[in-house]
Amino acid sequence: MATNRTFTMIKPDAVANGHIGNILAMITDGGFKIVSLKLTQLTTADAQAFYAVHSARPFYGELVEFMSRGPIVAAILEKENAVEDFRTLIGATNPAEAAEGTIRKAYATSIGENAVHGSDSDENAAIESAFHFAGREQF
Repeated sequence: MATNRTFTMIKPDAVANGHIGNILAMITDGGFKIVSLKLTQLTTADAQAFYAVHSARPFYGELVEFMSRGPIVAAILEKENAVEDFRTLIGATNPAEAAEGTIRKAYATSIGENAVHGSDSDENAAIESAFHFAGREQF
């Protein structure tokens, strides 16, 4: 059953390249309401825990290093069919394959540095939101 919320992170590459405002504008222009938002930085341990599902994959160490190298913007978004609609808005993981008008087509530089994270399921959206935001930070 689809929910009305999803989770996203603007990744360190997009933050460092000054794309926070433009990405947030694309999100709100896409019909999403931002219900929680913060600028923060993942520690190595945070990144390891958040991406634990990928721990056996060859890119895990590089992913953890990348995600903990600088600030991120974490956000909970609300919209009807939020997870699926946001996955469409962010585009393919590989920016070369991402559709025109998607966040990754506009702001990602590679498969590894792909500007944004988007939850892949309603269940993961709830888990990832709770990882980054205390209950009192979710509106």
